[in-house]
Amino acid sequence: MDSLAPLIADLALILICAGVMSIIFKKLKQPLVLGYIVAGFIASPHFALTPSVIDTASIHVWSEIGVIFLLFALGLEFSFKKIMKAGGPAIITTLTIISGMIILGFLVGLAFGWSKMDALFLGGMICMSSTAIIYKAFEDLGLSKMKFAGLVMSVLILEDILAVVLMVILSTVAVSSNFQGGELVMSIGKLAFFLVLWLVVGIYLIPLILRKTRTLMNDETLLVAALGLCFMMVVIAAKTGFSAAFGAFIMGSILAETLEAEHIERLVKPVKDLFGAIFFVSVGMMVDPAMIAQYWLPILIITLTVIIGQPFFAMLGVLLSGQPLKTAVQSGFSLSQIGEFSFIIATLGVSLGVTSNFLYPIVVAVSVVTIFLTPYMIRLAEPAYGFIYKVLPQKAKDFLDDYSQGADPAAAKDSAWKVYLQEIFRMVLINGIVAVAICIIGINFLYPLIAKLIPGIWGNVVTAVVLLAALSPFLRAIAVKKSRGSQVFDTLWASDRANHAPLIAITILRYALAVGLTVYILAKLFHVSAIILLLLAPVIGFVLVFNKWTKRSYKRLEQTFQTNLRSREMRAEYLGQKKPEYASSLLDKDLHLADFDIPADVEWAGEELRSLNFGQQYGVHVVSILRGNKRINIPKATDRIFPQDRIQVIGTDAGLESFGAALKGSGASLPEDFTAEEMVLRRLPVGASSPFLGKALKDSGIRNHYHCLVAGIEKPDGTLHVPDAHLPLEEGDVIWLVGEHKDLDVLLPV
Repeated sequence: MDSLAPLIADLALILICAGVMSIIFKKLKQPLVLGYIVAGFIASPHFALTPSVIDTASIHVWSEIGVIFLLFALGLEFSFKKIMKAGGPAIITTLTIISGMIILGFLVGLAFGWSKMDALFLGGMICMSSTAIIYKAFEDLGLSKMKFAGLVMSVLILEDILAVVLMVILSTVAVSSNFQGGELVMSIGKLAFFLVLWLVVGIYLIPLILRKTRTLMNDETLLVAALGLCFMMVVIAAKTGFSAAFGAFIMGSILAETLEAEHIERLVKPVKDLFGAIFFVSVGMMVDPAMIAQYWLPILIITLTVIIGQPFFAMLGVLLSGQPLKTAVQSGFSLSQIGEFSFIIATLGVSLGVTSNFLYPIVVAVSVVTIFLTPYMIRLAEPAYGFIYKVLPQKAKDFLDDYSQGADPAAAKDSAWKVYLQEIFRMVLINGIVAVAICIIGINFLYPLIAKLIPGIWGNVVTAVVLLAALSPFLRAIAVKKSRGSQVFDTLWASDRANHAPLIAITILRYALAVGLTVYILAKLFHVSAIILLLLAPVIGFVLVFNKWTKRSYKRLEQTFQTNLRSREMRAEYLGQKKPEYASSLLDKDLHLADFDIPADVEWAGEELRSLNFGQQYGVHVVSILRGNKRINIPKATDRIFPQDRIQVIGTDAGLESFGAALKGSGASLPEDFTAEEMVLRRLPVGASSPFLGKALKDSGIRNHYHCLVAGIEKPDGTLHVPDAHLPLEEGDVIWLVGEHKDLDVLLPV
């Protein structure tokens, strides 16, 4: 127990300091990250007025776990599909910022006389803005709904994702300790290979496992399973030469495509918050006031580099993407700080032992200053735009206006050749990587195992059969998928005879790739001459590619993968949280898909669609009715619409506008004398002359004729009984009635 005491004491000190500082910074309306950094400084040996952390090595391990959880949570929030949806302006802006700031930071580091590795890591640290800080600033300033804010958030999403790739590249460069282009290209190729492989295999297998075990999963088991998958991927990434944070991010991205993503994200958040706080506290512990005082000039210059360089490259990127000058200035001044990833990259350099001790506290100081200045920089955007526009020459203004107007917001339709080549490249790349992985696993792991169980040539035969059977669906996709019979191929073939030769050449090349993998397997397992291999491999390849089992197998694999990949989107479409994909295609026909919520007081509630006749009245058609978790697609004429339903309607702009206006005016109006409908409680004694004496309630007409409700029967002894419709009323009973004034006035005099 004594060995645990320092760790427990350190954890108590860290959490107490973090808790107190978080409350203070929350009260001051400052980012909690700064509070955690201050807490770390207070708990460090550099601050003599308070107790200090004893076991710094254990805290370092905990901070690494914090990085893992931060990247895992980031992957859960940002799937790789968001890169494709971010749009051209966000992609151009992000690449401009990252490339420009890495070069600028590298040059600044060299100007200080630092080593190339310190200068390179400095460039990586100052090229990423803080998603959390900017998001909070936009909320506080009421800017989150503005156009430029959407562009900024898209840039931040891309920066966060590309930061993970940058960490892998920096790790590779740091380990190799050189800048040789060939090795860097090989490292990027290795990264792309494993990235595609892990995503494809993970998106295929993990959603299947979660679906099969859904009934067995409660909050506890789902959290344990998710964290187990996360750390499994961390180990796999480390074994293949990547960082632990990269593995955590990949698993988060895989789980982000599952139906349980939101549930997992909610369960992981408290754990992420805890270890994330420990990470930022450990960052604060690295702050050495003496070192900051010693390196005040680099801190000042790097701070100026960030608050000038980040806005400059951001504005340049936004302008290059064809956006107006005002949007560029607002976006640039918002991206004027460094944050969480700067600490993570700094931690990476320290853990690899390739950066100097002074770099960590310098980047922390720069981050604190730039984060503090963020709200003021955002507010400065408007006057800065006014000043720039005032001093800008007229020719420059005209050029920027023409350039932004010339940027077509709706991308032109891709040519058939472009679409075909993109589909072929994507399909050959994905299936080729999976096929190569099967070959590597089969030759290096499966073959030795089978050779032990079945010695001799028959072991080689069994291995070859198993590997070729496993490869056959992917070889078919590489060789013949999207060829003759596909829409794009047939369109190109029929449109121009000049297309025949390149289409045939591409088909032959694809078949050669499939045959090449077959040759590789046979050459590794059987020592025969090259001539026999070249004669035998095409025949085996033909049998593997063009049989019905292979075709059915690949179709099942592809359908399962596509279902898993789109499961969240499909559920969102089903529940009406996202418009279906065909909605964007309607725009080409000047039609739109719009959602309408049926008001609670709509007068025609419960009527059939055929009697409502929306098509004739407004020129709109109901394609779906969403009622709770139930969805009715293409409703029949006899289907009814009820209050609180959400309906999806197709129509022109004019039709949808008139329907929306009619829907707003379809509610029942408030009666002029609404006081007459007030419900009141009255007592009605049953005397000897009462017309209700001896009658059962069901025969009295109190409800059907007088529209009143019997709330209870009070007996002569004062007891109150629940009304029984079949028991006769007796003399001395008191009927307690509920009804409107006008109905009770008719009934009571009787």
